[in-house]
Amino acid sequence: MRLATWNVNSVKAREPRLLAWLEEKQPDVVCLQEVKSTTEQFPTEQVGELGYTAATHVDGRWNGVAILSRVGLDDVVRGFDGQPGFPDPETRAVSATCGGVRVWSIYVPNGRTPEDPHYQYKLTWLAALRDAVAADLAGHPDLAVCGDYNVAPTDADVWDPAVFVGSTHVTAPERAALAALLDTGLHDVVPTPMKGPFPFTYWDYRAGMFHQNKGMRIDLVYATPSVASRVTAAVVDREARKGKGPSDHAPIIVDF
Repeated sequence: MRLATWNVNSVKAREPRLLAWLEEKQPDVVCLQEVKSTTEQFPTEQVGELGYTAATHVDGRWNGVAILSRVGLDDVVRGFDGQPGFPDPETRAVSATCGGVRVWSIYVPNGRTPEDPHYQYKLTWLAALRDAVAADLAGHPDLAVCGDYNVAPTDADVWDPAVFVGSTHVTAPERAALAALLDTGLHDVVPTPMKGPFPFTYWDYRAGMFHQNKGMRIDLVYATPSVASRVTAAVVDREARKGKGPSDHAPIIVDF
C-alpha cells in the first residue's frame, strides 16, 4: 500500500497540481488537510475519474480534511468523540478504514502564540485526539494518524531552534502532547529528505525560505507497530513544493 499525507493549503487553488500528482505518484490512500472548500467545491468527480473515493469533512473557507482511497473507504467518522471547539468543533479530523488499515487525516490547530487562547485550545485538542486514537486502537491494530500536526517534535525538526524561541510549534507542552499520542503505541515514521539532512515538510512562502531549506517537520505519520514495521520506503516529496503556485507544505509518501 502507498499512503500519503499532504496539507494542500486550498484544494481549489491546488486542484490541477493535486490531480497531476495523483496520476504521477499513484498513492492508494491520501490524507489531505487545510482543504478550504465546501462539499460542493471539493473535486469529488475529478478524483473519482482517477479511481478514488473521497471522504470529506469541510466547512468552506477555513480548515477542512479529507481522505481519498482507491482501496476501499469504510466506517467513515467525521470528527471524534470529545473533540473540543473554538468555540464550536471544527473540521479538523476524519477517519476511515482503507484496505484494512484505519487511517486518520488530521489538521491540528495552529496555536498562534503561547499567550493566545488558541494555544490552550491546541493542547486540549491534542489531548482529546490522544484519547480518541487510544479508543480506536482497541479495534484496529493496523492504524495510521497522518496530517499537519503544527508541532515540530524535536529541535532537529526546525531549521534554526533559536529563531523559534517563544513561538508555538516547539514548546514543551506541545511536544509533550505528541509524546502522549505516541505513548498509545504509535511510532513516528520519519521520511527521508530529498535535500539536506532533515526531512522538513513545510517552508514559509517568504522569498528564499524553500530554496535555502529553512523549513520545519510538522507533517507527520504516526503508525502502529504492525504498519511501521512493514514500511519499505518513506520520503518527503519535495518536488511537489516546487513550481508555480505550490502549497507551502510537501507531501509525505509511505510505502508498506
